Amino acid sequence: MAWNNDTAMSEFILLGLSGKPKTRVILFMVFLIFYLIILIGNTLIILLTTREKSLQTPMYFFLTNLSVMDVWVSSTIIPRMLNDLTSVKKTISYTECITQMYVSLSLGKCECILLAIMAYDRYIAICYPLHYNEVINRPVCIRLAAGTWICGFLLSIPHIALTLSVNLCGHNEINHFLCEVPEFLSMGCENITIAEFVIFIVGVIILIIPVIVISLSYVQIILSILKIASFTGQQKAFSTCGSHMIVVTLFYGSAMAAYMKPRSYSSPDTDKMITIFYFIITPMLNPMIYTLRNKEVKSALKKFRHKHTFCVPL
Repeated sequence: MAWNNDTAMSEFILLGLSGKPKTRVILFMVFLIFYLIILIGNTLIILLTTREKSLQTPMYFFLTNLSVMDVWVSSTIIPRMLNDLTSVKKTISYTECITQMYVSLSLGKCECILLAIMAYDRYIAICYPLHYNEVINRPVCIRLAAGTWICGFLLSIPHIALTLSVNLCGHNEINHFLCEVPEFLSMGCENITIAEFVIFIVGVIILIIPVIVISLSYVQIILSILKIASFTGQQKAFSTCGSHMIVVTLFYGSAMAAYMKPRSYSSPDTDKMITIFYFIITPMLNPMIYTLRNKEVKSALKKFRHKHTFCVPL
């Protein structure tokens, strides 16, 4: 039996992470803590980079955009997840489901592009420091950031349109905690080979190409680091690059696993864990890895705290 997507299918049921009440309470507490860390860490980065002149550089400009993306995507997913963990009826309307799918997919694509730009920025800064201000200046940064947002949201439109063109049948249950393209397609009652092929091609463009750019950039960065005479300097640089690569690998690896593997290799529990990694864990780690460990950020944080600390005279 096939349902018309626009009429009969008015809502879906999200099965969530667990049906056990005690487990759901634990999960609620864990993801609430994760969400608070994401909000506090990324909001702090946005405040610091926009108010402290010492952090108004291209690198921190891109990091500000990354923090905005992370706050937005986590706010698109986690509040709904927390609500479902405390609710008996976990229904989501057709419109809300499609909106969540489009926004999360678009922000994911934006982050894929932005991480490649950030790697290129570091490549120019380390390998060609004398030409950095010429290549990466404010107008260029603004154009790159604007292009990232525009491409992410525009490229998702045909992706979502193709997904919605699939006729749904059988049930309206989604074995996930959010509406996502692979899970939506799994409810299709027709051959979805074309849709899966298009998703794979988009994955190659949005995931593989940025990974190649990032890999080449970091290879050149590592070669430049090896030329540093100071062992301490090499150790510090490798530590920074290593932590960046861990986050990049976590994000791109989980995204590839979600969108580029055949559906025959999918399992609901595995898909949920993969989604948690690239939509929740990565936004939580980004502030700690990219900024809060930097001396510039620590110094700016001290200044910020000093400016906003008011002493009440006795």
